[in-house]
Amino acid sequence: YVAFVTDAFARRIVGWAVARTMRTEDLPLQALEQAVMWARCHGGADGCVHHCDHGSQQYISLVYSTHVADAGMLPSTGTVGDSYDNALAERTNNSYKRELVWVNRPYRTVDELEYATMRWVAWYNSERLHASLGYRTPQDVENEYYRQQAAQAVSQ
Repeated sequence: YVAFVTDAFARRIVGWAVARTMRTEDLPLQALEQAVMWARCHGGADGCVHHCDHGSQQYISLVYSTHVADAGMLPSTGTVGDSYDNALAERTNNSYKRELVWVNRPYRTVDELEYATMRWVAWYNSERLHASLGYRTPQDVENEYYRQQAAQAVSQ
């Protein structure tokens, strides 16, 4: 199983995990904690909206919801049975399967898949062009945002 947390602004995968089970503590919580650490290094998670769908109970569990709240994030859940409400996650999962899993299978161990996933996430964030970002990478979009913020701060 794999879980991703994706920043909607830049399409950057900011948290991910690979595990043998979908247990909250083993999979989605690991991805969330990684995303929270990333957010803390980039201005904090306070006020960030954490959106998920109702597809898996792990994401709406008390344990997971408590971690979202403790990080200062605002919870958001989509409507039941509406895949369009979680289109970014669906798109990320589809890209992962098409660009990594289906191309390079079978993976003999979870560790092997985890290593391949780590490399794919690095590529996805720094080299893969995204049509939704004007054929730029998530890293390019973020860099441009921070340049604009710095220029704006200097001009004030």
